[in-house]
Amino acid sequence: MSELTLFLIRFAYLAILWIFVLSAISVIRTDMFGARLPAQQSRPASRGQKPAKPPTRRRGSPTHVLVVDGPNVGERADLAQAPVLIGRGSDAAIRLDDDYVSTRHARIAASGEQWFVEDLGSTNGTYVGQARISQPTTLALGTQVRIGKTVLELRK
Repeated sequence: MSELTLFLIRFAYLAILWIFVLSAISVIRTDMFGARLPAQQSRPASRGQKPAKPPTRRRGSPTHVLVVDGPNVGERADLAQAPVLIGRGSDAAIRLDDDYVSTRHARIAASGEQWFVEDLGSTNGTYVGQARISQPTTLALGTQVRIGKTVLELRK
């Protein structure tokens, strides 16, 4: 084998090794600090425009999400600030101290009169009852949602 061929093989091997190392560092950084989100600019309502009204709530509809089991029992988030982000990240409305929870694990949001829970591509999954969900799933009042070792419920 010529020296040039041997040099090119070594260079390609080194390049592939560095790509692997940098991608591993990127994954670790994302898991520790969360994904970067685009900055949202809040615009004040201009003249002639009415400010957005919060959605009206029917009597008997849920008002908050409550942690009922797990390391963060008693923590809650009001559904008036929907969508509610759940995870280990600093931007989560319900921040869970659970090793089985991703930085941005799940989201609870409303669509009309119904509430949905959506898994955000977590490693360990989101469960409604005993079933792992892969798409947005309807939640009723009192339905248990399990994320890692934590159980949450919609409450009045």
